[in-house]
Amino acid sequence: MSEARSHVRASGPVSYEVIDGVAWLTIDRPEARNALSRDVRDGLWSGTRRFVADDSAAVLVLTGAGDKAFCAGGDLKEMAESSLEIPPPDFLPQFGRNVDVPKPTIAAVNGVAFAGGFLLAQQCDLVVAADHARFAVSEVKVGRGAPWAAPLSWLVPPRVALEILLTGDPLDAIRARDVGLVNHVVPASDLREHTQALARRIAGNAPLSVHAAKRTAYLSADHRREQAYELAEEIWAPVYRSADAQEGPAAFRDKRRPVWKGR
Repeated sequence: MSEARSHVRASGPVSYEVIDGVAWLTIDRPEARNALSRDVRDGLWSGTRRFVADDSAAVLVLTGAGDKAFCAGGDLKEMAESSLEIPPPDFLPQFGRNVDVPKPTIAAVNGVAFAGGFLLAQQCDLVVAADHARFAVSEVKVGRGAPWAAPLSWLVPPRVALEILLTGDPLDAIRARDVGLVNHVVPASDLREHTQALARRIAGNAPLSVHAAKRTAYLSADHRREQAYELAEEIWAPVYRSADAQEGPAAFRDKRRPVWKGR
C-alpha cells in the first residue's frame, strides 16, 4: 500500500512533508553537515510553526539529509563573520522552551548530532538513532556556551551529564541509548522506516490522550511529586470527559478500530 503524502515543500535548506499523518522536517544542507545557518534556522522556525498549525500532522519527525550528519551545530563560519556572542532567545526553535509544541516530536538522528544538533535532538520527545550516529555537547572545545543543556541531567544520570558537558567528547549511539538519551538504535538503512512506523503508532492513538500524556511526562521536571499529581489530574480531566473517551471502549466492545475525533 502506498503512503499518503501531502504538503510537500522541497525548496530551501529545510523541507516539510507529511506522510500518513507524520510530518518530516528535514535539514537539507548535507554539504555543510546540516549546520545551523540563518536560512536553516529560519526554515526550522517556519516548519515548526507549520506543524503546530497542521491538522493533518499528528507527529513531527526532525531529521537531516544525507548519512553523515543530523546537524553538526551552529555555522561557525557565519558566527565568526557576525562576531556572535550570546545567541538571542529565538536563535532557533527549542521545543517546549521558546515554542510550545503540544504534539509529539521525534528526532531521527542520521549521523552526528553535535552542539546545536545535540540541542535539537535533546528537545524532541523521542530519539531514534542510526547505528553510526554520535552525540556531543562540544561547546567546551570551541569556547562557546550550552545553557540549553540545563535539562540534560533530567534526561540522563547527573554524572553522565557532567561527563558529556565537561569533556565535550562524543557518545556513540549504543552508549547514548544505554544512558537513556536515545530510545532506539537501528541500522542506518532502516532509520526512516523504523521512525515512520513508531510515529504512526503514536499518530494512531487518541490525540487528546497523546497530548495529555506528553504534558504529564514533563511534570516531574518542574514540580514536586504532590503538585505533579494535582496538575496531572487537571490535565487528564478533559480527556476523561471527551467523546473519544467513550469511543475507545465502544470500539473495543464492537470489535472495530476506534475513530478518534479529538474532542
